[in-house]
Amino acid sequence: MRVPSFPQVRLPLAALLAAACLAAPVQDPARAADGPAGHDRALRQQLRDLTTAPDGPPGAIAVLKRGTHTEVYRAGVAETGTDRPIKVTDHMRIASTAKAYSGAVALRLVDGGDLRLNDTVGKVLPRLPHAWHRVTLRQLLNHTSGLPDFSAAPEFLALVTENPRRHFDSRRLLDFVADEPLAFRPGTRYAYSNSDNIAVALMAEAVTGVRYEDLLDELVYRPLELRGTSLPQGYRMPEPYMHGYDVTAQNPPADVSEVLGTSGVWASGGIISTPKDMTAFIRGYAGGKLISDRTRRQQLNWVDGASEPAGPGKNKAGLALFRYTTRCGVVYGHTGNFPGYTQLIAATPDGERSLTVSLTTQVNKSSKPELLERLRTVEENFVCALLRKP
Repeated sequence: MRVPSFPQVRLPLAALLAAACLAAPVQDPARAADGPAGHDRALRQQLRDLTTAPDGPPGAIAVLKRGTHTEVYRAGVAETGTDRPIKVTDHMRIASTAKAYSGAVALRLVDGGDLRLNDTVGKVLPRLPHAWHRVTLRQLLNHTSGLPDFSAAPEFLALVTENPRRHFDSRRLLDFVADEPLAFRPGTRYAYSNSDNIAVALMAEAVTGVRYEDLLDELVYRPLELRGTSLPQGYRMPEPYMHGYDVTAQNPPADVSEVLGTSGVWASGGIISTPKDMTAFIRGYAGGKLISDRTRRQQLNWVDGASEPAGPGKNKAGLALFRYTTRCGVVYGHTGNFPGYTQLIAATPDGERSLTVSLTTQVNKSSKPELLERLRTVEENFVCALLRKP
């Protein structure tokens, strides 16, 4: 999820922080191997170059997994003012990659017959505005719904700006745009909207009578053994965690890890996880292990559209999943950005090879367009490393 920056939050934090301490990549001696010399040294240097850019993240980590073999690349530190490297078990905000998790819940319910991809908002959520009633679950999942984005609503932004830790009723977030019509006729255009996945979660709750958080646990966390993943309501981060920063070229990094509460993003971007769990998730999800072949064929009907921020290569949108066509081949995945964090998760269509890339600052086309293009190049190079023959 992309949340606007709040400059007024930065000033008191910046006064407390020193400049980032950027360490060289550090090996984790347990269970994860650094890549061999040569090509992988270049990847490690590219990750380091991101952390030493004037507006780059204080820390970065990339995890490549081929079969049972894992390689961990890292640069910078998990917290400025320390020399602590980022570990694969450090917690982080996963931003809009959380949309893949709501997609996993919905598609599993489709498999079980609780939902259908052609079910409409009007049928499942009749309390929502009548103007939205013809929108289908399929259109919510591939961002062709036309639902107005609640996170851009002036009232929502004013409340978050006034109190970034404000507790919202997550199930009423769409109320902020309830008086707005659809932006376009459903199914005719692609437009990335945080409202889509709020509606997906509400549909899942409506047909099951089960809280979305519990559906995540039952349908996603437990099947994939995600032990470090949660969807909290507050602003606290579980220890240990990689600290997220607001970084500009003119100021020391400001720690924004716990500036924002997650009740105001919920199913569109509120999940907290770890690189280890994200790796397990995307291998199972992109590899089709959670759903039937019949449902997966529907998921992989691609339309023109990019994730936010755009992922490596050429992007196409499926149902809560994106296809990234790089110069070296195709991977499926999702990206995300949130104050303090930028994420990419991707895997081969069989789930046997996977990549996660996590940065500790927010990078998108609005805030840091040049850094985003550098990041996409680095991500594509990591995809090429992932897809090369051992």
